[in-house]
Amino acid sequence: MIRSTLSFLLGGSLLCLPPLAGATITYEISRTGTGIVSPLFFLLFLAITGVIIYFSAKRTRTAKDFYAAGGGISAAQNGLAIAGDYMSAASFLGITGLIYLHGYDGFIYSVGFLVGWPIILFLIAEQLRNLGKYTFADVASYRLRQKPIRTLAAFGSLAVVLFYLIAQMIGGGKLVQVLFGIPYPIAVAIIGVIMMVYVSYGGMLATTWVQIIKAILLLLGTLFIAVTSMYLVGFSYEDLSIRALQNHRTGAAIMAPGNFIQDPISAFSLGIALIFGAAGLPHILMRFFTVADARQARKSVLYATGLIGFFYILTFTIGFAAIIHVSRNTNYLDDMGRLLGGENMVALHLAHAVGGDVFLGFISAVAFTTILAVVSALTLAGASAISHDLYNNVFKKGTVSDFQLMSVSRRAAVGIGVVAILLALAFENQNIALIVGIAFAIAASANFPVLIMSMFWSRLTTRGAVIGGAMGLASVLILILVGPVVWQGVFGFSQPLFPWEHPALFSLPIAFAGIWFFSITDKSEAARREHQAFKAQFVRAQTGIGSEGVKYL
Repeated sequence: MIRSTLSFLLGGSLLCLPPLAGATITYEISRTGTGIVSPLFFLLFLAITGVIIYFSAKRTRTAKDFYAAGGGISAAQNGLAIAGDYMSAASFLGITGLIYLHGYDGFIYSVGFLVGWPIILFLIAEQLRNLGKYTFADVASYRLRQKPIRTLAAFGSLAVVLFYLIAQMIGGGKLVQVLFGIPYPIAVAIIGVIMMVYVSYGGMLATTWVQIIKAILLLLGTLFIAVTSMYLVGFSYEDLSIRALQNHRTGAAIMAPGNFIQDPISAFSLGIALIFGAAGLPHILMRFFTVADARQARKSVLYATGLIGFFYILTFTIGFAAIIHVSRNTNYLDDMGRLLGGENMVALHLAHAVGGDVFLGFISAVAFTTILAVVSALTLAGASAISHDLYNNVFKKGTVSDFQLMSVSRRAAVGIGVVAILLALAFENQNIALIVGIAFAIAASANFPVLIMSMFWSRLTTRGAVIGGAMGLASVLILILVGPVVWQGVFGFSQPLFPWEHPALFSLPIAFAGIWFFSITDKSEAARREHQAFKAQFVRAQTGIGSEGVKYL
């Protein structure tokens, strides 16, 4: 179905192209909106998602329905939903903006986001599905003491969720601000309220189906932009590159490294964050609990990998095409771009250039749906950390009913939404791909080490996991706080205390070293029992047979 749909769009797009290949397009989007077209598309897409939420709410009766869609999602559907989660505002808007600004260096995010998938495919997907129930904390605490491990996992998840939410809220706020001419704070508040409604009523089932629809529409929309842009350069990547060199303000420098990632430490640190952070994203890991078994989980990753890889190839084309077709004005970002959302909105400018007002309205509504779907998944992951991991398993020791659990989740979603709105206002002028890179650094430093060691290292103990994981979480948050993004970008200081934007190169080894050292030096009786319990965990991880965990309270 996906192949035939893409073929149809490719053929149809060729019939809609302007008559002259090689033409340069100039245009300007109104600063007060884009007329009636965009609102109509927005209302249409909101109506569609509203129907999905309505029917999903009627089918969401238990905690398993709310957190895991009842485990009834097929591998193909889940693969599309995972791709939808991954193809966020940071990918469509942020990465294309970085490529537009920095050329070659901007593409590092596309590569990094993609190469983390083999870890998920070969090491995590099946074992996670066999060991867990709703969140990755179920896996990390399988043979360890519940209270400290779940507390650590919840705080790690919330840190990732909040930073990831900042990026999506910024993208959504700028989008609504540009297209409807309303103030940025009001736009962010609107997105936050809609997000709370999505999660509170629809749960995982609604989020999954919105992600599926959004993934298909986003793939079709980006394909149309790429095909029409390439048509204007005669379908020649050589001509695309040459004309990009001629039009970019830095000239041939866009084809060389160093425009964006300017030193080896930054490059290594960002790469580590993107590669290992993918395996620690709570909203992605939750998706593996929506399928029936481990085999379906593995197939989900295979589907998602193909779709995501195809999408990230298109981001390169769109970013370079934007250099040519959006504006020849070297002061574009200074004179006009900041007023229209800056580099984060370059993809929409290009959509208007190649498809006019109607296609701009369509792709803007798709981008808006993209943001809503991702923020809903993130909010659900954060709410599940609060309700399932903290409230139920830490405070109430597993005695909470499904009704109470979902009630707490809904209230947690509202709280997360409010915090996300406030943070999006504070980080308004940051590039959204950069913010997501920071979220990946947190996931790589706090969540990934504990998760992977709990799966594969028999000598892991509760003491090692908690102290080492806490060291990773604390170090990455401190380095982010005193680094350029927060210390300079938010607090306004002239120089950061930590010079690099991406701290994973430093915080990830701290986490692993802490987990190793405090585990091997733990000679307690509890540690001995946890070593022995690894055999039972290994059997269940490989076969799905066995108890749901050894409870050390």
